[in-house]
Amino acid sequence: MAEAAQGRVQAAVESAVQGLERERIRAMQGAMFRCSARCCEDDTATMQQVQRCIERCHAPLAQAQAIVTAELEHFQDRLSRCTLHCNDKARDALEAGGSETRVRGQLDACLAACGDDHLRLVPAMAKKMKDSLAAIPQ
Repeated sequence: MAEAAQGRVQAAVESAVQGLERERIRAMQGAMFRCSARCCEDDTATMQQVQRCIERCHAPLAQAQAIVTAELEHFQDRLSRCTLHCNDKARDALEAGGSETRVRGQLDACLAACGDDHLRLVPAMAKKMKDSLAAIPQ
């Protein structure tokens, strides 16, 4: 049961990230490469000037990648805390003399609830990332 919830969360997160990649990141990558190519076409620029120009071209994409990475890490941290809470409850129940079968069932139900709760958070997380990416100046 917990594995199924984990699979649903993973699929939802992957789908959200793929949507962001298609809708926002690819266009930013294309703009970065075109901008970098223009930097290289300047025959009067020094090597350092070209390098700085290329770095400026890459900045919006680097910012976008940092936003996505930070949001995914935050989401993963929250999910991990929920999972740790379930494990702690199961350990406490076993130490209190609960049967292993019953505790295993409670653990699975708790983990499934974590997955379901976090599955509901994915659309808001995706919207937040999309809005943040849209706010990056090109």
